[in-house]
Amino acid sequence: MLTHIHTENLNEPPNFAAMSYSLAGLLMLAAICYAAPARAVLGGDAASVETDRLHMKVAQAASQLPSASGSYTVHETILPTGTRVRQYVSKAGTVFAVTWSGPFMPDLRQLMGTHFDTMIARQAQNRHAGQRVYSQHDPDLVIESGGRPRHFVGRAYLPGALPAGVTGQDIKQ
Repeated sequence: MLTHIHTENLNEPPNFAAMSYSLAGLLMLAAICYAAPARAVLGGDAASVETDRLHMKVAQAASQLPSASGSYTVHETILPTGTRVRQYVSKAGTVFAVTWSGPFMPDLRQLMGTHFDTMIARQAQNRHAGQRVYSQHDPDLVIESGGRPRHFVGRAYLPGALPAGVTGQDIKQ
């Protein structure tokens, strides 16, 4: 919302209140127009796995491991912290699961996208919050995470996006 700040009399002081509203409007417009970087998030496009590698400063390049059934590929990377991250990608090119195992937690917001916000909101409602284990089993999202310092494990997957013949038990750290 830009406002008119020109005055008829140049001897009048500038209207700083109007300028602050103009600045606020410009900042709001910039925030709306800002595009977040692409991520290989749960439910996202497989082409962005490389973006994850760059964001998380991967120590070892991703290896691609085809499944026995051939219905998906596992992109495995090792972070500088030693944590192993696996992203499960269907033949359709969708990231349907992620797993992690290692001495430090990976950037779960990077890996899970909006599903991370769901996990945080659910944890806030959990009366046992603060425990070392988190488990969420919904029809559209399964998250299991736990561990202790120097040993964290977890997985998250979308049951509705699992390729035919694949079950949650096939998603391994």
